[in-house]
Amino acid sequence: MCNRSDDTVERIRGWLTGRLPDDWFEGPLEVTVDREEITVVGRIPAPSTEGVSDVEREAALSGRISAFRESTRERRIEIARELEHRSDRKVAWGVDCGDRRELFTRLAAPVMTRLRQPERQVLDTLVEAGVARSRSEALAWCVKLVGKNADTWLTDLREALTRVEEVRATGPVTE
Repeated sequence: MCNRSDDTVERIRGWLTGRLPDDWFEGPLEVTVDREEITVVGRIPAPSTEGVSDVEREAALSGRISAFRESTRERRIEIARELEHRSDRKVAWGVDCGDRRELFTRLAAPVMTRLRQPERQVLDTLVEAGVARSRSEALAWCVKLVGKNADTWLTDLREALTRVEEVRATGPVTE
């Protein structure tokens, strides 16, 4: 989780817990925060799918997620606007249902980077091979791949950064 600070996440999660209807989610919310966006994911009850085919199970999960998304849309937008005003960040929503996670409308933030020719060639190869439609999409694909394959390393790095923030917070106060 790429959290700006545990304190910020806890404050947002607490506010949402108090603000959201009690019957929307089961268990605690998952809140992820970066500079531009807050992503809120809650667990909704899965439909009973015992003894059905995989196709029917997937359709039931899709239906449950779709029903939740539609029935809560207006309230989610209202709550998101309040939170956006409080935090100066966009808010995205998602749900876990059964073993499936679905994120609703999310922010795609532009990121400026400078790449040398060998790195650009990697992106161009992905575009030429049809893996991506553009260099931008190829770069996003690469980031997802690294995130998926380096999950343990990235988790360790995030935990180390959290510890650095804790140590900084206990340091001397300058005026």
